[in-house]
Amino acid sequence: MSPHGKKLINNPNDVVTEFIEGLVETCPGLQYLDGFPEVKVVLRADVSSGSYEKVAVISGGGSGHEPAHAGFVGPGMLTAAICGNVFTSPTVNSILAGIRAVTGPKGCLLIVKNYTGDRLNFGLAAEQAKAEGYKVETVIVGDDCALPPPRGVAGRRGLAGTIFVHKIAGAAADAGLSLVEVAAEAKRASEMVGTVGVALSLCTLPGQVTSDRLGPGKMELGLGIHGEPGAAVIDLQPVDVVVSLVLKQILSTEAHYVPITRGSRVVLMINGLGATPLMELMIASGKAIPQLQLEHGLAVDRVYTGSFMTSLDMAGFSISVMKADYSILQRLDAPTKAPCWPVGADGNHPPTKIPVPVPPSRLHHDEPSSRPQELNEQAHILEAAIEASANAVINLRDVLNEWDSKVGDGDCGTTMFRGATTILEDMKKHYPLNDAAATVNEIGCSIGRVMGGTSGVLYDIFCKAAYAKLKEKQSSTVTPKGWVDALEAAIGAVSKYGGASAGYRTLLDALIPACGALQERLAAGDDPLTAFVLSSEAAITGAESTKNMQAQAGRSTYITGDVLSTVPDPGAMAAAAWYRAAALALQNCLQKP
Repeated sequence: MSPHGKKLINNPNDVVTEFIEGLVETCPGLQYLDGFPEVKVVLRADVSSGSYEKVAVISGGGSGHEPAHAGFVGPGMLTAAICGNVFTSPTVNSILAGIRAVTGPKGCLLIVKNYTGDRLNFGLAAEQAKAEGYKVETVIVGDDCALPPPRGVAGRRGLAGTIFVHKIAGAAADAGLSLVEVAAEAKRASEMVGTVGVALSLCTLPGQVTSDRLGPGKMELGLGIHGEPGAAVIDLQPVDVVVSLVLKQILSTEAHYVPITRGSRVVLMINGLGATPLMELMIASGKAIPQLQLEHGLAVDRVYTGSFMTSLDMAGFSISVMKADYSILQRLDAPTKAPCWPVGADGNHPPTKIPVPVPPSRLHHDEPSSRPQELNEQAHILEAAIEASANAVINLRDVLNEWDSKVGDGDCGTTMFRGATTILEDMKKHYPLNDAAATVNEIGCSIGRVMGGTSGVLYDIFCKAAYAKLKEKQSSTVTPKGWVDALEAAIGAVSKYGGASAGYRTLLDALIPACGALQERLAAGDDPLTAFVLSSEAAITGAESTKNMQAQAGRSTYITGDVLSTVPDPGAMAAAAWYRAAALALQNCLQKP
């Protein structure tokens, strides 16, 4: 067994009462009965038993499944939730207190998950309430499809599909239906839904040790929401496979857990079990929908993705599939103020994909930009400079990654490599090399499409600013002065939006000295080629000097000076490398006989 699980709690015995206190402070529409610690009941603040003219809908059970059940108390859903201790059925006295607090002349419906303790305690409370003159009906929910159809009295376990029953019963009650009618709708809903869960880890109860029953690389299908063993322990599988296994189990034509056949309309719930990131839940949702449609021939009318009925900190999810018709959809879409029911979960679903907007400059062109069949002299020089710059960055990939692993997140070389290789590929296809300004813009497009991260957006800004400056001249041929102005504008844009300047230990510590040297040499009367080559030496010197700088931008700001002094800034070295390579390529082209 591993050590006690880490929890942000006080006394483990107080977690439920302190949860309730936090919940009602967060949600002004909720209250709780002043009966702690024996009575733990959350109820609507706008309901009192003496004046409530609708059917009260009450549910509950052991705590540890939050937001169920208290998070679903509100108009249009539950009227009250009875909270037991963690994974422990609430007491009869607590259930009775809840019934007395919210039940008016039209009576109350108890929605109970199918566990022995819940059935017994809610059942006894119901009988005592009836003896006191209350009208009470009970619906038992057993939506578990993981285990073979049971023999005996245990029945199928109540799982996340119970939340659908809460919503449907709450909407029916809110519409003014009688107790018999509300109970009938809840019972019918409970017979339409099936659920199977899958866990990557077990949960840890407050104050207890974490079980190591599930070993590394294993997952459990059909695990119960209290950590009860499921149907099978298997090797960890990709989510596509897991979703497929779960859906086949729920929709099994042999076990016939749910009355769903090809052509049925259904609603889907992907429910996190407590420690599963929303990213993973959405991935599961995205894989489940096409499988339901294509493999099982079902129309998916609604999708609910989130954490609705958890198991403390268990990693994993459950999938619930419910047969739908107009009346069920109407109840699911009905408004509710229950704080944890998903907002906007209705049938108004626009197309999931729309085209990527095209820049305005391209709207007037039937064909995208393309590489000219014949290159002019400037285009040949430009191509050579771009190719040399890209190859210089490609050759530095491993060194940049090594430096970045010490002062950043270790991916500078990989990121720059991705941009450089894409530039080379795109240049062969569609760079309009006879138009220097347009080519610079296309370089930015290539970078923006594939590089990502801070470097990607900074270089995209660099290219867009340079393009804007070059475009002002309205000429496909660029003078040396035009290139200098474009470089200065690009550096200014990167500094403006990135927030860095000289001495911040960034790529600007290579480019700012280079631009300054270029301007200085041209002003002194040097020929442009010589000025470019000399400025590239300034870029190298500036990049190497970053060893002596304390970072003021990027992830390097979190690194101590002792570590920073061992390596130069990777971004600055990459910038110096491509700048230097471009200068030497230009020199080689222009000095050829």
